[in-house]
Amino acid sequence: MADLEVSVKDGVATLTMNRPEARNALSDEIRSGLAEQFHAIELDDSIRCVVLTGAGDHFMAGGDVKGFTKAMQSTPDEIRQQFVMRIHDLHAIMFPMRRMKKPIVAKVRGAAAGAGVSFALCCDLVIASEDAFFTLAYCNIGASPDGASTFHLPRTLGIKKAMEMALLGDRYTAQQCLDMGLINFVVPTDKLDEETDKLTTRLANGPTRAYGNAKALLYQSINRDFEAQLQAEAERFADSAAGPDFKEGVMAFVEKRKPNFSGK
Repeated sequence: MADLEVSVKDGVATLTMNRPEARNALSDEIRSGLAEQFHAIELDDSIRCVVLTGAGDHFMAGGDVKGFTKAMQSTPDEIRQQFVMRIHDLHAIMFPMRRMKKPIVAKVRGAAAGAGVSFALCCDLVIASEDAFFTLAYCNIGASPDGASTFHLPRTLGIKKAMEMALLGDRYTAQQCLDMGLINFVVPTDKLDEETDKLTTRLANGPTRAYGNAKALLYQSINRDFEAQLQAEAERFADSAAGPDFKEGVMAFVEKRKPNFSGK
């Protein structure tokens, strides 16, 4: 059984981390599979939305801590080199996640711990079941956070709350994360699949090109000044307007009907 399962239906690609016996802790196969799949999806125009989820009762319990024991037999310099390489492997997944035009939805049930939090934050939207919980947890094994969590958390929560999550390693319920603005939706546990399907169907039938421009504008605004951001808005709007979905959207509005977007 593969550690990463991939399915595509009606323009939605679902990537399922498939190590339920280990709470979907990151294996080499999951890391390499996610990197390969996100690169492929980025270039596949037939896919207009992505779901990242975990098999069984949990989203992802972070790195494979049991596997870390092998590295402990090495010298400090060798350990440092191994983990730098291991973490850069995560970056090969996260760059295309941020860059791609298609919206990415994290579907979270159960535990999102360590790198599980990091992966959820790298998705554009997060929908979680009522029984889901989030914990950064790196400090509990004597490590500092990775997976872009230290980029996302201060910008989402502010520095003090981000420090709290990183330094204390406490567990937060889905509702607490919703209240903090860390995730987007909390739904009954038995409705998670149904509500995720509704959300992704809506996104897969939306104006993908415009979504991509919106993603780029919002993410890049973090590091732009006011003037540069306004210039980028003009350029991105013009790019959206040059595509057929803009014409379809305008005509649908004028004709008082629902638009039929092609994603272009």
